[in-house]
Amino acid sequence: MPASAHTSSDSASPSQPTPLLRAQNLFCERDDRVLFSDLHFSLAAGDLMQVQGSNGSGKTTLLRILCGLNSSYEGALFWEGVPIEEDREGFLSSLLYLGHRVGVNKVLTARENLRWSCSLHAPVSDAEIEEALYSVGLAGYADISCRNMSAGQQQRVSLARLLLSPARLWVLDEPFTTLDVRGVKVLENLLADHVARGGAVLVTTHHTLEVPCALRRLNLDR
Repeated sequence: MPASAHTSSDSASPSQPTPLLRAQNLFCERDDRVLFSDLHFSLAAGDLMQVQGSNGSGKTTLLRILCGLNSSYEGALFWEGVPIEEDREGFLSSLLYLGHRVGVNKVLTARENLRWSCSLHAPVSDAEIEEALYSVGLAGYADISCRNMSAGQQQRVSLARLLLSPARLWVLDEPFTTLDVRGVKVLENLLADHVARGGAVLVTTHHTLEVPCALRRLNLDR
């Protein structure tokens, strides 16, 4: 059944902040099947929202639409109250998207991967890269080729981008895949810290999030 507007929160907010991101009347179909219609939601500074739904419900499609990677939809998207198409450069400069595939070049080292990805916005120092890798449990791995790392370690290299990016909005598609117990806890803490600093997170995951902050949910199955 295609989804309409259904969001929930684990704790109520005393006031409604101005949304950073707002979706209005989104409609999308694939292979003659409606994924979602009349979909409304908003994401404010300090919000952590988990997109839920069964396989094929449109979770990844929704995230790609929000990030400008899929134009096959109807409806409107707003960033800080302005239609995204009117300030796409400003929106993209505030966005960090990590897809469900590990976003590293396996030929490069962890340092080279992070230096390249961060250079798209602002250069980072070797010290900053090493600190980010330390924070995700990869101390001493800066100059190791990613092809010599496990899938979970490669995922941690990708997640280190979160610590090096100035983006206010994180859009993450199944970021817990391949992570071990410690890696899961590291990522949960990163999400909580980001929203505590006034950032916003939209994440798809089948993992049961255990975070020390309010958690909103958008269910595409309803």
